[in-house]
Amino acid sequence: MRFGWFAAALLVMPIIEIAVIVQVGQEIGVGWTVALLLFESALGAWLVRREGSRAWRALNTGFTTGRLPTGELADAALVLIGGTLLLTPGFVTDVFGFFFVLPFTRKYARRVLQAYLTRRATTFVHARVARATGGPPSGGPPGAGRDPRIVPGEVVED
Repeated sequence: MRFGWFAAALLVMPIIEIAVIVQVGQEIGVGWTVALLLFESALGAWLVRREGSRAWRALNTGFTTGRLPTGELADAALVLIGGTLLLTPGFVTDVFGFFFVLPFTRKYARRVLQAYLTRRATTFVHARVARATGGPPSGGPPGAGRDPRIVPGEVVED
């Protein structure tokens, strides 16, 4: 169940979005709500186009100078994710979309993304080492991670 949280989000997010749109519509009126959603969409499209082209140029510059453009690659990914969220109608996804696309908030999103990817990579490497050596990589308890059919010990002849 690797993508269980993702499937749950796909089911729950539309319900949350509809509830928020209805609440905003009750507060400011249907016409203003639709106008606000259209304005957010137009602003988001303009911002994604601008920041996407900046991220693309920075990525190209990184590749042509011969260095690994890790920050630029993360920025491009965040702009892509933010653009997708901004294309989704609703206020909640727009908040996250703007957080990923705006340059002054994207640096915080990049830190969270890098910490998450580092944690995932470390877990992946530890699992590979444990699988290859038959035990945990950090010398956990004896026998942990080993085949339960094999009994450690020595043969003593009478």
